[in-house]
Amino acid sequence: MKTVLTIAGFDPSSGAGVTADLMVFAAHGLFGTSCITALTVQSTLGVRSTHPVSAEVVKDTVDCLDADLRPDGIKIGMLSTQANVLAICDYLEILHHSLGEAEKVASLPIVLDPVLRSTSGRELLDAPGVTALRDRLLPLVDWVTPNLEELAILSGERVSGRDDVLGACRALQAQVAPRQDGRRLGVFATGGHLDPPDDLVLMPGGEAVWLAGERVNTRSTHGTGCALSSAFLSRLVLSDEPEQAAREAKLYVAGALRAAEGIGKGRGPMKHLWPLLR
Repeated sequence: MKTVLTIAGFDPSSGAGVTADLMVFAAHGLFGTSCITALTVQSTLGVRSTHPVSAEVVKDTVDCLDADLRPDGIKIGMLSTQANVLAICDYLEILHHSLGEAEKVASLPIVLDPVLRSTSGRELLDAPGVTALRDRLLPLVDWVTPNLEELAILSGERVSGRDDVLGACRALQAQVAPRQDGRRLGVFATGGHLDPPDDLVLMPGGEAVWLAGERVNTRSTHGTGCALSSAFLSRLVLSDEPEQAAREAKLYVAGALRAAEGIGKGRGPMKHLWPLLR
């Protein structure tokens, strides 16, 4: 069984964050480990407060796990502070050095879901952290999965509709220097706010593919971006090519939305384990 690591915040309502990621990994037949970067006080009604974990604890956690359960893939979500961003950068730099660039690309995909603020508008990463994420973390990952708001912030481009997405994705990709083998950062831009909700995959080689989306009629939409990123990583770890991994991740999320049971008084969680319960 392959092991995948999620580095993210803790959502006590289990709609997003590490608890949701672990369910996504399990639904794909993978063993999940986790490093919690922040505690949140939230429910389906929204985020009340966030409480960052110290960078020292984050560093100790990833070092401890790596010594015993080295991951076959890494998903990075909410990091909360600049200090946590830098701690994860240090870990990835050591990991890159120990594996070697060619082996890392082939065997250990790293996917960043750049969680910058909650749906209700609460900041989930401080301003120095956003700068560190853009300048230091992006060059250390293989894929980034921003929504349209995150894409605009990271690329510095205006993103108001579908016509703006490709240009912003190319601008974001161009900000990161290519690897030694010529590969560039892959961008999987999620279009949940578009109509229709199509996603764009910009490949490391520069090819762009639009993936058709469907609007599922449900209020159980908490954590959709988190689940999509984790499912995408899972499919990459299972050896799918990137375009197929993105398509399979979209199918997984659509299935989780359709199977959701509408719990909670607000935007409830999807049914992350639906493939195991059919």
